[in-house]
Amino acid sequence: MPRTSPPASSGQVLITARDLAVGYGGNAVCGPASFTLRSGQALALVGVNGAGKSTLLRTCVGLLPLVEGEVTLLGRVPDSRSSRQRRAVARDMGEESFFPTLTVAEHLALVCYGHGVPDAERTTGDLLEEFNLAQLANALPDELSSGQRRRLALAAVLARPRRVLVMDEPEQRLDHVTRRALAHRVAAERKAGVGVLMACHDADFVRTAATGVLLVGAATRLLSVADGVRAMTEGEL
Repeated sequence: MPRTSPPASSGQVLITARDLAVGYGGNAVCGPASFTLRSGQALALVGVNGAGKSTLLRTCVGLLPLVEGEVTLLGRVPDSRSSRQRRAVARDMGEESFFPTLTVAEHLALVCYGHGVPDAERTTGDLLEEFNLAQLANALPDELSSGQRRRLALAAVLARPRRVLVMDEPEQRLDHVTRRALAHRVAAERKAGVGVLMACHDADFVRTAATGVLLVGAATRLLSVADGVRAMTEGEL
């Protein structure tokens, strides 16, 4: 089950953005965004490649400076080096990095022990089963396929406590069955009180996991899940 740290109150404000412009060198890459993410919600960022979804995610967690407007994470300016933020925010930005001499199981155990997860061995075993990695528990990262490495990265993110989960295209390089299972897992995260902010290209994933959609582009705007999925499937992005 999802582990929040500390348990999030239902409806608690986690992220706020007001006329937030993001980009590089002071130049915005998309229209300004305004939204509020509360515990128990999952906001999906959708749009064409290059629209600015990843840039928006990275700005919201303090990996990039904003261009204009304002954004707060847990009531403060985002700071990726803040210990308070790192304790509460789990993120998967698609940048996989593994210790070459640690096995799959050792990677997950290290994350659990490093974040003080109770019963780390059981959590490691549960994640190995959930992400179909049990048979690879003793494998080294270089022995894994691209899809297997992706599953390990996702398992590592979900091994740690969190109040906010930030994911950049979590569905990438996953087979259909695993993708569907992950969508249901993200839905379970928000139902447990975690706030989820994610970029996504898969309409079925958004339909299953999200409670709202932010269409990122020249005129960034909030949509319902139904309208967001319609825009994705009917080529309106």
